[in-house]
Amino acid sequence: APDTPVIDQAYSKLSNSITVEWRAVPGATNYMLTAQDGDSFVETIVKNSPGTVTGLKPATLYRITIRSINSGGKSQPSPFRKVKTVLAAPILSVHSPSCDSIAVSWKAVHMAAGFSVSLMRSDGLGRMLKENTTNTSLVFTNLDPGTLYTIKAYAWNANGMPGDDFTYNQRTSPNAPVDVKVALNSGALRAVVSWMPTEGALTYSVTVSSGLLKLRCNTSSASCIVPSLQCSSEYYVSVTAYNDAGSSKPTDAVSLKTIPCAPVNISIEEDEPGHLLVSWSSVSFGHYYVVFVKSDDGLEVHCNTSYTQCHFQSDCGFTYFISVFAYNKAGQSPLGDIFNYTTAPCCPSDFRAVFMSSDTVRVTWAPVRGADLYETRAAGGSGVVLCKDTATACTLSALRCNSPYNITVYSVSEARGSNTSCAPQYVATAPCSPEIKNISKEGLSVISVLWQSNNEEATYVVTARGEAGLWHCTSTGNSCTLTDLPCGSAFSVSAVARSPAGQSLPSYSVPLETAPCCPNDLILTEVTQSVTNISWSVGLGAQTYVTTLESPKGQAKCHTLQNYCLLGCIICGTNYTVSLRAISERGLTSSCTYEGYSSSACCPSGVKLYRLSNNGIRVFWRASDETMNYNADLHGSKGNFSCTPSSGLSHCDITEIPCGDVYTVVVAPVTDKRPKITFCPKKIYSVTCSGSSVGMVIYRGKSNAKHI
Repeated sequence: APDTPVIDQAYSKLSNSITVEWRAVPGATNYMLTAQDGDSFVETIVKNSPGTVTGLKPATLYRITIRSINSGGKSQPSPFRKVKTVLAAPILSVHSPSCDSIAVSWKAVHMAAGFSVSLMRSDGLGRMLKENTTNTSLVFTNLDPGTLYTIKAYAWNANGMPGDDFTYNQRTSPNAPVDVKVALNSGALRAVVSWMPTEGALTYSVTVSSGLLKLRCNTSSASCIVPSLQCSSEYYVSVTAYNDAGSSKPTDAVSLKTIPCAPVNISIEEDEPGHLLVSWSSVSFGHYYVVFVKSDDGLEVHCNTSYTQCHFQSDCGFTYFISVFAYNKAGQSPLGDIFNYTTAPCCPSDFRAVFMSSDTVRVTWAPVRGADLYETRAAGGSGVVLCKDTATACTLSALRCNSPYNITVYSVSEARGSNTSCAPQYVATAPCSPEIKNISKEGLSVISVLWQSNNEEATYVVTARGEAGLWHCTSTGNSCTLTDLPCGSAFSVSAVARSPAGQSLPSYSVPLETAPCCPNDLILTEVTQSVTNISWSVGLGAQTYVTTLESPKGQAKCHTLQNYCLLGCIICGTNYTVSLRAISERGLTSSCTYEGYSSSACCPSGVKLYRLSNNGIRVFWRASDETMNYNADLHGSKGNFSCTPSSGLSHCDITEIPCGDVYTVVVAPVTDKRPKITFCPKKIYSVTCSGSSVGMVIYRGKSNAKHI
């Protein structure tokens, strides 16, 4: 084993170690240092001197020995040296309570009699500050804000021996930023806050507060954007600087008033037609308001006011788009709700009412702006008649005739409803149709018409219509007379009422037939002495006829469908009255009288021929009327002969008549006013040429020929 080493010196510079110095021992490869404190010890192997034993306790007295070591073993311990470790370093707790001070504190150190603390800027500028104290804390003041300082502290014992030192770098907290500026982005409702950078500040915190609401923005730059601000609010903005030492005092608060909120509770009404009233609730921090009103035709107007309502002129049938903005120094409020208001449609114009009948009126008007539908209301009469249509015309039916109506056309829109301010138009319906109660004959070609009058201030026109034409009469009462109606005609009689309001529907027609016409021409022709033929022209409207010849001696009558009639039992030489009744199909009768008729004189009787001596013939007869003149005609193959006696005689002679011939002999009465009678009996005589005596034979037919 090597020799025992000898300690030259042992000392403690650190509270947890003791350093030992010795002279080297030949042959030793290592050395063992031992520090013993009572029963405990600490050993350390080192290569050479000096060597340090660590892991010791501060301010503790140790016995220090050393051994040399080689491959042969360990030497004996050297004589010990007593060495006491120095005091432990105080453990500092450092902070910067303000931007110009640093507070240092520590716990008491075992065996310490006092402490020494020094402070100096870490950048070496300025002077060092040093304080000795027996306390466990102290404060350095009047420091530079935001500056890094190095702090060193150690304790010393009663002998003034310093212990371990403790070094700590501490920065003072920053000063409050200056020149704080706040700019509001009104569109985005955010604030841009800027300031001058402050020394030693690592970060900044911007606080924007309003009541209980606090918004923060942290940044390492000299500006910050604070979003999500509320409209109509006042915020107080302050900036605090931060570093690892703490924070500065907040800057004095800067007031920030945001833009006002969009007005709410907006109401729009037409306080009267043509005037819009826009009102809204007051907005906090709103200094004045601007209302924009844009119509659907593109025209825009606005109103600037410090009150909460505005008046605008409006037109009917327009849609207005209305927005309200509030303003203050910060700017314009956000866009709120855009309201649209549609004014009532315009009242229809160019109103026209045309009566189609007494109970039906067609109403037309010009189309108006804003109307989707039209409602026509007729009030009056027995109630209200309604008509709804999208067209600009409406037909109101079932109106009461002869009645006043107030007709109003309301324009209707889906957005606003009906325009109730439209003025009514007064319209009176046409008169009611009259009802014909009676038609009576007042005289020849005169008809009286009676109707029920149920209208006020109406004029009635009665019309008789037929193939013969039209006949009218007019009255304001309840009857009138039709005159000069033609005979034998059929009419349809109706009545209408007229007034300034119009004309009624015609009444129901009543048929009217006038008595048939009397024939214009009537001719009596004697067929035989007792038979007379009567013929006449057709009487218009007549179906049958009754003809009568009447005298004191008797009457002859016939009823026929024809326009002629044979009347028998006529007494010759008699004066008759002639009458005719024309009868229509419905039994209407016209009594017609004509000029009297005298039957012809009676034919003579007892006609005979006598032979005269000079080849003459005497014709003899018995006259029916001694005052009547007669004429005798003889017709034979050798000639025709005639003779007319003097008045009052009943015979006449024909001289130089050829004999040997058969003659037809007719004796008939004659007058100046009547044609020659042809119906008296014919006698046939044969005139011979032998002998001187004349005989007479009545001849009837060829087989009865007799000779004279």
